[in-house]
Amino acid sequence: METPADLVAAEDVLLFVNAAITSTGQREFHSDAGEQRMSLDFLHAYMLGNYRDLYAATLALNINDHNAALIVRRLLESAKEATPEQRRTEGRLIARRLAALPPPRVYRLFRGLRRAGVNNRRTRAIVRDWLAARPDPAFDAVKYRGAVKSAVRHAHLRLDGDLGPFLFEPVGRRREEFGSPLLEAWRRAHYEQSAVYDLPYTVAEGFAAKHGIDREVFLERIAPRLTRLERLRLQSAARAAGADSVRADLATMPLTRLATYVLSLPLDERATRRAELTAALRAAARRAAGPRAGTWGRVAAVLDDSFSSFGSTRKRRRPLAVALGCHFLLEVLAEEFLPLWLSGGRDPLLRYPYGPTPLGERILDALEHRPDRLLIVSDGWDNAPPGLGGEVLRVWRTRLDPGHRTGVVHLNPVYDAEGFDVRRLAPGVPTAGVRDAEDLPTLVEFARFAEGRTGMAELRAHLDARVRHFLDRPEPDEPLPEAP
Repeated sequence: METPADLVAAEDVLLFVNAAITSTGQREFHSDAGEQRMSLDFLHAYMLGNYRDLYAATLALNINDHNAALIVRRLLESAKEATPEQRRTEGRLIARRLAALPPPRVYRLFRGLRRAGVNNRRTRAIVRDWLAARPDPAFDAVKYRGAVKSAVRHAHLRLDGDLGPFLFEPVGRRREEFGSPLLEAWRRAHYEQSAVYDLPYTVAEGFAAKHGIDREVFLERIAPRLTRLERLRLQSAARAAGADSVRADLATMPLTRLATYVLSLPLDERATRRAELTAALRAAARRAAGPRAGTWGRVAAVLDDSFSSFGSTRKRRRPLAVALGCHFLLEVLAEEFLPLWLSGGRDPLLRYPYGPTPLGERILDALEHRPDRLLIVSDGWDNAPPGLGGEVLRVWRTRLDPGHRTGVVHLNPVYDAEGFDVRRLAPGVPTAGVRDAEDLPTLVEFARFAEGRTGMAELRAHLDARVRHFLDRPEPDEPLPEAP
């Protein structure tokens, strides 16, 4: 039997998970960065103080990197408050999550811990083990030189081989050659232009400016060393500079990242490259769907392309990119798919942020088709007229479909700092935060906990299962299982 305390705990955990998925502490359309950070900091402090075990367990969920780093930092800062068993579990979760985070994010975390004076034995061991597991220490030393130096000093590590002299000896005093080809390329790049092209792009760019290398020549010659995302980010600028060899393979891009790129293009370029862009988005959606493709029956989706889907100057068009990615993913998941954009547009490739948010009208249009599932991807600011979407859903659930023949889920890509949660449309409709369209299948299953028909025991069992899988899986990027 669930107690009132259990119900409150379940609500608190779900509220925090939604925040940890959607908020990055940056400006959103309806709130500035200060409000976002203050709201998010309160939730982290509240969860750590009241539900430490569950707070640590959220590292096994699909939360964003910003909040994963915040959780790791707060757990390490408060190590004295944890029991020995908690510290063991937290240590495994932290190590696993750090292995999945981008290296720049981890190095920023380590610098933050150093500034905060967090230098307990567990922190030093985590830093040591993470650095020891890096696949190419010389690459890290070159690309993140200052950050690596800071981490090594903070953990009091001894370095073997060339790394110590490379990091800590002044450049002007180092005359002999390094044994590592990459470290030696960095040394030679100070006076030899040809060595620049043996370095990572972000490092080579600084040397190219120092040597006055022509931009077109530099991009053409550095192209083989560009990462997949660097190619995507640079290809438009490279084309303008005449470096045609810098081309991204769009078919291999993650779905939401690709959707963001597509929306950054002018409308006429999207129309011109329609076949290429559509094929790439569908390929990314098929990868994200995996074995679930075609298993969701008749699906209708209400997709938000109103003006607020612009997001902010820091997260430009992010809500719209999530909606666009969901469009193509649902197209693969469904046997029969009905997309309904708020603007009334039919071409997903030409969507752009514009107009009000008439959720009520589009939800009515979707429910007329009696789908098996209705997905609403929106920030929830229903304003044309205000509140109609929530009223339609309330009447539908209580009067017309109390048996839940149509499953309705609202996925919200925007954190509402004032409400400490993502904005909801109706009490009877489960709402979950979403950051990447690829997470849609898992979030739809997880959203059932937000519907109020399951309690803390089932939620805790689900979290425990996710933690076990997260710790035992062989690869950090392997997808997590769906909720039972």
